[in-house]
Amino acid sequence: MDISRRKFLSRTSLAGAGLILPSQLGAWQLMEPAGNPAADPLQQDPDAVPVASARVKAFEQMGFGMFVHWGLYSQIGRGEWAMNMHGVPKEEYAKLMKTFTAKDFNGRELARLAKRAGMKYITHTSRHHDGFSLYDTRGLSDWDITHTPADRDLIRDFTDGCREEGIVPMLYCTTLDWTDERFKNDWKAYQEYLRASVKLLCTEYGSIGGFWFDGNWSKPNADWETDALYGVIREHQPEALIINNTGIGAGGKVGNPEIDSTTFERGRPEPIDRRGHPKYVAGEMCHTLNFHWGIATQDFNYLSPAHVIEELCGCRRAGTNLLMNIGPTATGAVPEYETALLKRVGDWIALHGGDDGPIYHGQSCGIQGEARDFGLRLDDEVYLFIFDLTPTADTRAHGKSRGGGKRAFLELDGDWKSAVWLDNDEELKVERGADGSLILNATRYPYGTNTVVRVARLKR
Repeated sequence: MDISRRKFLSRTSLAGAGLILPSQLGAWQLMEPAGNPAADPLQQDPDAVPVASARVKAFEQMGFGMFVHWGLYSQIGRGEWAMNMHGVPKEEYAKLMKTFTAKDFNGRELARLAKRAGMKYITHTSRHHDGFSLYDTRGLSDWDITHTPADRDLIRDFTDGCREEGIVPMLYCTTLDWTDERFKNDWKAYQEYLRASVKLLCTEYGSIGGFWFDGNWSKPNADWETDALYGVIREHQPEALIINNTGIGAGGKVGNPEIDSTTFERGRPEPIDRRGHPKYVAGEMCHTLNFHWGIATQDFNYLSPAHVIEELCGCRRAGTNLLMNIGPTATGAVPEYETALLKRVGDWIALHGGDDGPIYHGQSCGIQGEARDFGLRLDDEVYLFIFDLTPTADTRAHGKSRGGGKRAFLELDGDWKSAVWLDNDEELKVERGADGSLILNATRYPYGTNTVVRVARLKR
């Protein structure tokens, strides 16, 4: 099965080593230079690759996280933007605080579900755009959990529960606020409020893995005073990740130099060429299981476990994390479908190496097969990810199966003698094509098996 390199690359979404070329970086190059010449991207060695900090490296190895959108809007059951999209007056919306009991919310149970799903961290809303905080703001705002019958600080419950289960807690913090008058009328005062809120989260809830900001896109020309905001985190939680969502259609943008990870909201990421950049920045795709982030009881358009598996693999191919969202019920329970789906994804991860396997520790290295096939390196081992042995599970495009047979990979050196499927230890033949490609003889699934994406480990 020999194919020309040009023809091969025309069938794939990447070029050469599987990296985006500098001329294709686009938004990724929108880095604000730091305050010294050495940090100016234009003065860097164009071929130098920055070294990841310890916190960023650890984040990349977590691989898979849970996103949780939950708040007053969950009682409406029409998505997290219900107040805005349905024109609910502030006075009417405030009445939801009287019925917000959170009786079924349990931070430790949430962390247990994440662990069962193979997720290593949870990013939970502390306050969304409606301005309501799930924690005691100590007088900073009247729109917080202390004005509800819940009678407990839910962010404390969440962070404590995560630590008890070995899950890293991270906090989503809105920068957009629909109900705080300062957002419209006193910008300086509003920025002070944001910083005070973040300082509270930094100092009252133990070690936080990261802060995930969202909303700067609402006022793209405003001075968000990010140096001061991020400075609060660096002072009180120096090892916390700083992430600021760039919004749909702006995946890969990097703003302030303190940013540790760029975001890809519902956008499939590509491997990042970091040559010449002043800082190693990770990547994370956030995605949700239907078309809303907060629970929407009339949204039946759910992803399948197979779709999530494909998205997770696609993210790891690009060297990015997948942050998959769920929307708990009005009372804080995780719906049955989401629970079952996440457990099934956890089963798939366990079948393919679990905590020590390539999903967490495999490195994106430019090994590219035809179509969506790719490879990851883990120390001196190579794992090949094979798609479409059966018709695709991608719920957005039902394509035809490529079936079993020969699958070619470029950029894969080494004296590889054979391979083995991780799901059943079946030995597979490998060979070299005339163009130097490595060819895996991929067998079909045995009856009773379909892992959606099949993974083979090469053997010397």
